Amino acid sequence: MSKQSWNNFLTDQDRDVLEACGQGVQMGLGARPAVIVIDVNYAFCGEAALPVLESIKQWKRSCGEVAWQAVPIINAIISAARLKNVPVIYTTGFERSGHWRRGTSDWKKSWTDERESAAKSERSNSRLGTDIVDEIAPLEDDIIVRKQKPSAFFEAPMDSHLTMFGIDSLIVCGTTTSGCVRATVTDAFSRNYRVAVVEDACFDRLQSSHAMTLLDLNTKYADVIASEQALTYLAGLPAKELEK
Repeated sequence: MSKQSWNNFLTDQDRDVLEACGQGVQMGLGARPAVIVIDVNYAFCGEAALPVLESIKQWKRSCGEVAWQAVPIINAIISAARLKNVPVIYTTGFERSGHWRRGTSDWKKSWTDERESAAKSERSNSRLGTDIVDEIAPLEDDIIVRKQKPSAFFEAPMDSHLTMFGIDSLIVCGTTTSGCVRATVTDAFSRNYRVAVVEDACFDRLQSSHAMTLLDLNTKYADVIASEQALTYLAGLPAKELEK
């Protein structure tokens, strides 16, 4: 889905407002970026590139085949970051069972524990939903931030990692565009980071939500860029040694 795809969801007045309001200027990235890979795990990707309605029979929060279209793009961005010793920070959740540990996440879902157990029986292995998919598995030096809420900044150690590395910019990939990506990006913007959201490295269950969230983020809080632009930016960074 290209940037222009959000036009499919706009009224004529919406287009006129966007043209007149003066928002959506490109902010650009700084000199010390980090790549943030949000929740690219089996719970959100499923185990294979199945149509979403098939994938959610096994993983109730899966985004289906759009996830697996994004995974190789995310892998290319991760590889380019590692070549320049740019920090790669993954986020994922905690495995939670029982009403009290799940907290408010239970309030916005309709499936029962019995239905979740039935879905697990359809899976081909014993992977945890919070396991990051093998195709982009973290290396020993990569950081995994575990979070309980949508934003990677909420009650999680993201701030301390970024401060330690002296980060001024974030390149954001992952899922869901309208959920954890949006929450993380708006919190990063509120902390005065320069943020780029890689359009074809993000995905969602609903294409309308994906497109309109990208529009909203690009208008107010971040630059929505293509992976080619992200790769060009990373390739142009000076090589640096890892700090000891």
